[in-house]
Amino acid sequence: MSFSPASGTAANGLDGATAASVCRSREEGDPAGSELASRGCDADSSVRSRGSQRKLVDIPPIDPAVLQDLERHTQDVAQSVELMMRSLSGTVQNMTALSVGCIQTYRDSVDSLGESVDMSIKGMYTLMARCEELDRSMHPIHSLAKQIRDIKRTLEMLETVCK
Repeated sequence: MSFSPASGTAANGLDGATAASVCRSREEGDPAGSELASRGCDADSSVRSRGSQRKLVDIPPIDPAVLQDLERHTQDVAQSVELMMRSLSGTVQNMTALSVGCIQTYRDSVDSLGESVDMSIKGMYTLMARCEELDRSMHPIHSLAKQIRDIKRTLEMLETVCK
């Protein structure tokens, strides 16, 4: 819908657009358009004359009770919208507070997890260092175990010879 400043209303602007469309149809050779356009193609003058007639004839007197009823309904709607906006504002504030709490909890858990992982890594390195120390201290035991195996094998050979 377009607003025509010459006629002052959207409906009259639409009438002007329709008349212009009919004139274009006649010029293009459309028989339906030429039949409608035979009534008159001067869109501006026909819209203006119909618009001024429509303004005087089509507008009924305004009933004050209807205006008061409309004003009361408008105030009811405005109050409902205001209540809804207050409720929505409170809900959004609660959701924001809850979101902030969740984000803080997440941040704290990530920090705690990071500290736990760091401590676990330090503990693992400490364990690995102690295992390496134990392995170095076990080198003499490996040579002792070899000597014990050699002694055992020698004893077995002596036992077989003595029997």
